[in-house]
Amino acid sequence: MLKKILIANRGEIAVRIVRACAEMNIRSVAVYTEPDRHALHVKRADEAYCVGEDPLAGYLDPRQLVNLAVQTGCDAIHPGYGFLSENSEFARICESRGVRFIGPSADVIARMGDKTAARASMIEADVPVTPGSDGNLADVDEALQVAEKIGYPVMLKATSGGGGRGIRRCDSPDDLKKQFSRVISEATKAFGSADVFLEKCIVDPKHIEVQVLADSQGNVIHLYERDCSIQRRNQKLIEIAPSPQLTPEQRQYVGELAVRASKAVGYENAGTVEFLVTGHEIYFMEMNTRVQVEHTISEQITGVDIVQEQIRIASGLPLRYRQEDISYRGFALQFRINAEDPKNNFLPSFGRITRYYAPGGPGVRTDTAIYTGYTIPPYYDSMCLKLIVWALTWEEALNRGARALSDMRVQGVKTTARYYQEILQDPDFRSAEFTTSFVPEHPQLLSYSEKRNPNEVALAIAAALAAHAGV
Repeated sequence: MLKKILIANRGEIAVRIVRACAEMNIRSVAVYTEPDRHALHVKRADEAYCVGEDPLAGYLDPRQLVNLAVQTGCDAIHPGYGFLSENSEFARICESRGVRFIGPSADVIARMGDKTAARASMIEADVPVTPGSDGNLADVDEALQVAEKIGYPVMLKATSGGGGRGIRRCDSPDDLKKQFSRVISEATKAFGSADVFLEKCIVDPKHIEVQVLADSQGNVIHLYERDCSIQRRNQKLIEIAPSPQLTPEQRQYVGELAVRASKAVGYENAGTVEFLVTGHEIYFMEMNTRVQVEHTISEQITGVDIVQEQIRIASGLPLRYRQEDISYRGFALQFRINAEDPKNNFLPSFGRITRYYAPGGPGVRTDTAIYTGYTIPPYYDSMCLKLIVWALTWEEALNRGARALSDMRVQGVKTTARYYQEILQDPDFRSAEFTTSFVPEHPQLLSYSEKRNPNEVALAIAAALAAHAGV
């Protein structure tokens, strides 16, 4: 078993990994840049080291991080998600220095990070992919030819893209001509690569992903699927496990596809295979070679601690479960509580948390790195916490989610919590009839009143009176 792990990340995922290490009696080492000096992952880890003044540079320097791991006696690095988590060079440097990278091999990361190479691997494994170009596009003329063949609308995508960036829908030849240079420019800036490819646009699909675990002995299992259709501009907002929209036959089929895809590329550790579902058709979209933000809801319905399994797999141990050991129970939802103002085009709302109260009760979980008095810095992602609820039935899960969102208090910044309460009351959502177009097709949900809860007003008055009295 691993003895000491450096966590090459920050925020709630770093806190999540620290907790897993503590339960496994493994020492944890946090890293931070100067703006994160008072961050919760720094306070909770067994050791913490500053990696620079610049807000981002220290988190994005693979050699510095590996050197620090070696210097502090760590035998492994957990990359979390984002930052360097899907950077094959980072994994390769770890391998060369004898530090275990808690994730798949560098070669697998590189292959699945290249979207055209991933498509080719899936075609070879007989996993259905959306119609599109055979590899990267040479120029806009080739893009126009492919689009004419497969039919509009089409999706122009950065080959090295991820996180919803480097993607444009094109509805006509003129649209494709305009977007081609834009996607190349965005891809070059964001990913350092100008390679792009084309796929048929699946209109109004369901976005379904399957959590997989694979060990070094060749065993691969899935932990059922998550429905990530509630998203805005390709960024997920609410995730659900399992999908309330799949039939039992679709659920079995998509799980089998995910396992097949993982075995085909020699996958090891935790990963996610993502699909687009429309009617009876299921198409491979991409594979994320890391732990996902929404891994929490798979844990809630199966009882499997995914981060601990990651650490066990990286230690060379076989999976503790066979596929027949895995079952799911109930429904879980995760709400990404972002420090954003939904009524102002989701403008980021960074600043000091003047009051934070985490909801509780049966089936309620919060994963976060904020606390009262913490200042959310403007340099990172706007997600400030994840609220997860579980219940036996779909209706109970929705009602529990609404209650937990109402109980929660995050003051000092604007958040998306109230917007999610409106979504939970929408008839289309409650009847489990939604696709990736749900958010743009329901703009009326942003017209909620800004009136404050009477209890919240009373608490604010009491706090003001106490402050005036010098309490």
